Amino acid sequence: MKEKNFVQGEKYKLELSNSSMHEGIFVFENNEFIYLKLNSGYNMGILKKNIKSCVNMDLEDKSHLLKESSSKLHANSHKSFFDSSNIISENTQFDKDSEIIILHTGGTIASKVDYSTGAVNAKFTPSEMISLFPELKDIAKIDSKLISNMPSDDLNFYHYNEMAKAIELALALKSIKGIILTQGTDTVHYTSSALSFMFENLPIPIVIVGAQRSSDRPSSDSALNLLSAAYFISKSKENNTNGVFICMHESSSDDSCVILPAHNVRKLHSTRRDAFKVISGGIFAKVNFENKSINFLHNNMQYEPATIKNKILKLFDPSIKVGIIRSRPGLLPEELKIYEKFDGLILEGTGLGHFPIDQFDESTKQNKEILKIIEEIASKKVACMTSQTVFGRINLNVYSPGRTLKDLGVLGHNLNMTTETAYIKLVWLLSNYSLDDTKKLYSKNLRGEILDRLENEDFL
Repeated sequence: MKEKNFVQGEKYKLELSNSSMHEGIFVFENNEFIYLKLNSGYNMGILKKNIKSCVNMDLEDKSHLLKESSSKLHANSHKSFFDSSNIISENTQFDKDSEIIILHTGGTIASKVDYSTGAVNAKFTPSEMISLFPELKDIAKIDSKLISNMPSDDLNFYHYNEMAKAIELALALKSIKGIILTQGTDTVHYTSSALSFMFENLPIPIVIVGAQRSSDRPSSDSALNLLSAAYFISKSKENNTNGVFICMHESSSDDSCVILPAHNVRKLHSTRRDAFKVISGGIFAKVNFENKSINFLHNNMQYEPATIKNKILKLFDPSIKVGIIRSRPGLLPEELKIYEKFDGLILEGTGLGHFPIDQFDESTKQNKEILKIIEEIASKKVACMTSQTVFGRINLNVYSPGRTLKDLGVLGHNLNMTTETAYIKLVWLLSNYSLDDTKKLYSKNLRGEILDRLENEDFL
């Protein structure tokens, strides 16, 4: 095919050398590929050399959303993801009257396949991200900024502080209805808990959105996740909704998304688009973007209605050290001993909250030393019990080893927080409160992280 100047926002019909036909809105191009937004909402990359013919369908009702010259698009396609004009700072100015701010931290949702290597890299700029999903502009007035490109597996508490500061800047907009934070999915459930604890009062929803598959792939879940989050925010005021949430696919198909609470969520599958599930609790809402409907399933607002003036932001102290150790057969005392130097420890026990602390024969002598180390940590620092069963509550009163740990000061009895939520909560408490107050507050329900006892507790 003769080289063609594609115009962003206009609709094209392509015939490929294998006689297949593809129709969609032109998004952007590079030297080898052009990218179309298909009617399904997905974005498809097509090798230019495979295009046999091309017809401009000139879809007028879409073109006004994305009218840019092909030369400007070509410049943007080579724009660095780290262009300083995209990066948020204390002096950042958001577009006036913006209703939804999208803050990017990279991740799969902001990624595309590097076809030279086959790897997925974060390459979309904030402006390109919006151009990928033109329906966003039909929902609300959108502005988009980059916090930093943060691989989710490499995040630490310094990065949570940076996210919170960026959110605080966006909250100052009088027109703001909500904030979307994009992030890599592997640690989304840690981030949601962190942000929920950091903001004591929020007047609007903050929705964290990720994707299991990069935005340029036909099977990507990014479009539905992002559009559903934006639609949920657009209707939040009339439903009196505020707090921190996660928005991801409800199932492996593209029927709807779920709005999940900030706490006690886990990624239960490495690749499925519906990988995220609430543990020992219910989802907040279901969003069907195609039908423009929201089904609110739980009236569990995380905060009392608030104003900007009442907002309190309490950051993390990145120097706080809290460990997590998992109980198992063959656990060695040396593995626990290192945590005597930490500020706190999460004990992920078996069953109702058990650790190997009893000696019943010659081969279990080391269990006495394990008990001694836990006693030392619980008395001088803080030790908290969670369960690796995932579902259910800690009950340290049922068996004598549990009662022993409880008497030594191990916290967690009758709580049903996941290990991830408990870990984030403990670090945040130690960052902002004294040791004594931390121990008192750990068992209190601060942000909806501790659920009341349910007669029919949700299970798989």
